[in-house]
Amino acid sequence: MQIRELGIDGAFLIEPKVFPDSRGQFLEVFKQPAFIEAVGHPLSVAQVNCSVSTQGTIRGLHAIHLPGQARYVSCPSGAIRDIVVDIRHGSPTYGEHVVAELSEDNRHALYLAEGLAHGFAPLTGQATVFYLCSSTWSPESSFEVNPLDPDLDLPWPRDREPVLSDKDRAAPSLKEAERLGILPSYADCLARYAELATLDGASR
Repeated sequence: MQIRELGIDGAFLIEPKVFPDSRGQFLEVFKQPAFIEAVGHPLSVAQVNCSVSTQGTIRGLHAIHLPGQARYVSCPSGAIRDIVVDIRHGSPTYGEHVVAELSEDNRHALYLAEGLAHGFAPLTGQATVFYLCSSTWSPESSFEVNPLDPDLDLPWPRDREPVLSDKDRAAPSLKEAERLGILPSYADCLARYAELATLDGASR
């Protein structure tokens, strides 16, 4: 299993080794020791979510107020384009994004740390997405940034009119979210990551 950081601090691409044979294939979707070595702390799983989306759908951009919710995302059926956006005010990559394509063919996964926002869109007729979450979801702790914010100019598929939930379509732009004071600060996120690194079993 190879785990490498993408262009934003706290966003990692996981590339598992796939073992195919005449019966099909086998792979390790998640491995705690490899995760700790790459990220610096364990992943504590409090909730596992599953979504099924049709092509044209955009889900996101979703985030959780600190202490936040880290997510480990995979796509066991179909294919998606997952986009991680750095919404941590004060971050050197604030407002920037990274893209990962996760699919049943490449078996890649994506980890995003607390304080980052992400969304995804299917690249196939239908896609199933699983994500391991470090905390349980509650409506009071979650917020959204508009995935169609023209200033972010995110590379969503352009082959059809996007389908969004009412909440996602009405979400504020990144600049509006900043003015509303709902974005996490980079300093607070770094403090959270340092706290996680002290958890039992963490090592670098």
